[in-house]
Parts: sequence; C-alpha cells; structure tokens
Amino acid sequence: MRTQKIGSVELVLAEPVPSNAAWVGRGELLEQVLACWTLVDATDVPLTPRIVGRPGMGKTTLAQAAGAAAEAPVYIVQCTMDTRPEDLLVLPVIADSGRITYHASALVTAMLEGGVAVLDEANRMSEKSWASLAPLLDARRYVESSVAGVRIAAHPNFRACVTMNEDSSTYEVPEYILSRLQPMVEVDFPTRDEELAILRWNVAFAPEVLLAMTADFLNAAHTNHVGFTTRDGINIMRYALKLQQRGIGSSTADVFRFAMEAVLGAGAAEFPTRAEAPDSDDEDDDDGDDAPRNPGDEDLGG
Repeated sequence: MRTQKIGSVELVLAEPVPSNAAWVGRGELLEQVLACWTLVDATDVPLTPRIVGRPGMGKTTLAQAAGAAAEAPVYIVQCTMDTRPEDLLVLPVIADSGRITYHASALVTAMLEGGVAVLDEANRMSEKSWASLAPLLDARRYVESSVAGVRIAAHPNFRACVTMNEDSSTYEVPEYILSRLQPMVEVDFPTRDEELAILRWNVAFAPEVLLAMTADFLNAAHTNHVGFTTRDGINIMRYALKLQQRGIGSSTADVFRFAMEAVLGAGAAEFPTRAEAPDSDDEDDDDGDDAPRNPGDEDLGG
C-alpha cells in the first residue's frame, strides 16, 4: 500500500491502470493531445483538452495512448451521474481497527505523482462534482478536500484530459467548466484503411477475409451516415469467430451476417432505410433518434 502525507493527513494512493493501450492511425489526434500538455515557457501551464465523439470511437484509448507517449502513469476516473466530490478527491474509509483512513482518488494520486488523469465520460457528472475541480482546471492547479481538510497542489508534471460522449444521457457541462476544458479534440470515423488497421490490431487472430468484410461494412455504414462504430465491428468479428469455432455457419459471409444482426439488430445492413427512418417518423423530429447506440467506451486501437 502506497501512501503520501499532505500536512498531517496521510493519504492512501490509488494504482495506475496498466499501460497497454495503442493508438493505430490518425496520428494527428494523438499529437493534438500531446500538444495540449506541452509547455513553451517556464510560466506556461498545460491545457486540459476534452476528447469528444460518439461512443465506441476510441476516446479513452486515445487518452491512455497519450499518457503512454508522455511516459507517465495513467489514472482513469470513471464518471457517472452519482460521482460525488469526495469520489473525485479524497474518500474517508473506516479501517478494521475503527480508525478512519483517507484514500486519494485516482485523480488526486495522479496529481501527487505527476501522472496523467483521464476523466472518462465526464459529462455524466453533476455541476456539484465539476465545481470541486474548478481550481485544478485553471492556473491554480489545486483541489481542496473538505473531507480531509487539506489543499492538494498538483505536481508540475501532472496532466489531465476528459472524454465526453455525444449522446442524450449526459448532463450539460457548466460554461465556466467548459471554458477550462479547452481545446476540443474530436474523434470522428476513421477511413476504411485506418479502420482495417484498428480491427487488425484488436482482433489479430481474425482471418483477412473477415477483417476486410468488417471494414467494408463499417465504411459503408459511415458513408450512409449510420453510427456503427469500430467497437461494433470488433464485437461482430469476435462473435463470428466464436460461432465458427463452435462449427456454426456454412461460410464466413453467413456467419458474419448472423453475427452482425445479433450485435446490431435485424436489418442493420439496410443503410438507406435506417438513415432515413427519423425523418419518416416526423418531419420536425430532431431528438437524436438516429444517434448511435451507447454501449460506453472501451480500449480500441484508434
């Protein structure tokens, strides 16, 4: 158990996540994040970018890969609507002896150790939680824990970024916080060749015919403005390969279609119909019915 003292308070530190993320293709996005963390003068401070995009586009992977490129330990905070300020900062825990111990969050541990903190799906948090981070996200670079009664300053090497999904199940981020989360790095759909490389990285044991079939399917979906993502393709391939391993399906094309409809739903390949469906329901409907499914984020190769 690692600890560090802040004044008279001893904090139990969190552990970083394993550094096994890789960013395949679209190197300009990785460079944009690293540029945010670059200092150009002794008085300069790093920026805290927000990485935005549809669920399943590899935003968390990009953040982790940037941390690895910066040669820093990476700490991830999974944000939800129930995330409280103490969850973000310092949490009191009653030990077996009945004594209260103070546990530093992944964010605070990154601050103390000069690591990279990733606030994942950060726009699911309430304003109360965001308010506790306001002084950290500007030139002050500190947080105050009312639970432990301490002010914690960030290590000079501390860097941070947030990821945000584009879907309706999120809070609106307060303007005073959004102004601190700059610039925006947008993760959009990759090209067909980039997506093929990402698929190959994530499912290296897949045969080339299945990789190409999946890349072509996703590229057609992107062209028709249907929000299927690389993660969808990875899940389709993994299921198709498992079906084949069990002897189900007479051909790769058959097993691919079965897996595709099992993952995405019947008629998933009918792109024009799916893309036009929201307008046919209601001319004035703009409530995001054509948005992609929201399975959350996971490690993708790009």
